[in-house]
Amino acid sequence: MAFHSHYYEKFWFCILFSLLAIAISADQLASDFYGTTCPKALSTIKSAVVSAVAKEHRMGASLLRLHFHDCFVNGCDASVLLDDTSSFTGEKTAGANVNSLRGFEVIDDIKTQVESACPGIVSCADIVAVAARDSVVALGGPSWSVGLGRRDSTTASKDGATSDIPSPLMDLSDLISAFSNKGFTTQEMVVLSGAHTTGQARCQMFRGRIYNETNIDSDFATSVKSNCTSTGGDSNLSPLDVTTKVLFDNSYFKNLVNKKGLLHSDQQLFSGGSTDSQVTTYSTSSSTFSADFASAMVKMGNLSPLTGKNGQIRTNCRKVN
Repeated sequence: MAFHSHYYEKFWFCILFSLLAIAISADQLASDFYGTTCPKALSTIKSAVVSAVAKEHRMGASLLRLHFHDCFVNGCDASVLLDDTSSFTGEKTAGANVNSLRGFEVIDDIKTQVESACPGIVSCADIVAVAARDSVVALGGPSWSVGLGRRDSTTASKDGATSDIPSPLMDLSDLISAFSNKGFTTQEMVVLSGAHTTGQARCQMFRGRIYNETNIDSDFATSVKSNCTSTGGDSNLSPLDVTTKVLFDNSYFKNLVNKKGLLHSDQQLFSGGSTDSQVTTYSTSSSTFSADFASAMVKMGNLSPLTGKNGQIRTNCRKVN
């Protein structure tokens, strides 16, 4: 009997230890993770991002979105970068990503440069996380300390990308649920939506709003309709923030207060619901928005990273080793 008691004690200790290891995995990330193994990693990434954003301002928004779409599916593991093969289905063709997610070539370029400096050391997941931060800074937004030490997945989930990434057609309650499922508060959902202060959206994503919804500024709707007719032109682009298209600032929230949100999901944050006061706060205080956005992005980067001996360091971000 004593033997069995001892056995079960060891069994439960192992279970508890495993759960603890999972719980603290995010805490294993450290901003100086590559300090000795690849000291040029961060400067190399920053230089490449600054160059890419200078060439095309929209790329800053694209790299930020890439990080978001990666982390919301099985955590920040670079699964979103994996190409489909004859025996493998990645996340790129999921509805939330196909024909709209971009920046893959920039990540490839950064990976090539980093591999040249220190082969097999820096993960694609870390590159995506750092590139997102550097993109925001390059567009005039806040900075934050990026924890490093993520490893890359060997799997991906198209189903996860389909079900977990919030849709621009969602109502407020569904947006709150989608973010809550990933551990974010409603306030964090609102501030992270502020990423739409830069970037563009395709006509098919907002046609229903500009032609059918009433909580929209009429002059704004008319101006957008010129580039998004009632039929055709699905891929025509319009800026998510009509006021300061390429700057990362709090104009997005000012636009919502003025009923100039481009996407249905955007305007839902200010439409007589529970998040109106938060939008008002951010619309009047850019410093509050910047500070809260930075904090939420740190939390985003800590979503279920692979660390230690889990995953791998991909040599090519598009395929497993």
